[in-house]
Amino acid sequence: MTELVNIEDDKAPDNPEAATAAAVARHVAEQRRARRLSLDALARLSGVSKGMLVQIENARSNPSIGTLCRVAAALGVSVAALVDLGSQDVVRLVRPGEAARLWAGPEGGTAVLLVGSDGPDMLELWSWELKPRERHVSDPHPPGTRELLHVTAGTLLLEVDGRPHEVPAGTSALLHSDRPHAYACKGTRPVRFNMVVMEPHATMRRS
Repeated sequence: MTELVNIEDDKAPDNPEAATAAAVARHVAEQRRARRLSLDALARLSGVSKGMLVQIENARSNPSIGTLCRVAAALGVSVAALVDLGSQDVVRLVRPGEAARLWAGPEGGTAVLLVGSDGPDMLELWSWELKPRERHVSDPHPPGTRELLHVTAGTLLLEVDGRPHEVPAGTSALLHSDRPHAYACKGTRPVRFNMVVMEPHATMRRS
């Protein structure tokens, strides 16, 4: 899985990756300490190595989407909460510069978390672009997780449990993402799609 560029030496306020890494570092540390979890305990719960957790809490690099999902599930919070997109306001506006880019593909593709809620039931709205030859593989999400997709340009090759499904522009899909799945660009044109992720409260792992 492609990681975002290491931002160890670039923490300028106007750098989106640096801002995301700083927010994740702060919130992971706060949530871990609030639950009185050691780094070793969080590593056991999440399946993420202690070394990686140390890097995350020190904002030394941006973790992959899969790593963020595992850490968030172990802490019982949403990915949106870790990137500081959650809010208790009745209406929260997330402006373009505040959305979190959580994946960058080798050919220039991106996955941006536009907005997300915190529990008890967690919802996330994503904007994806995959360039030709790009493919993103995702680990299974917690049981009961579902995704809604709508392709706005190009053709998405959606793989679930190893079975491919072509989703052309203008087409929508519902998938059970609590099993292995992947997204790929089919053809010579970039594919763009919007995605809603729903994770029920009952699946969250509490410390």
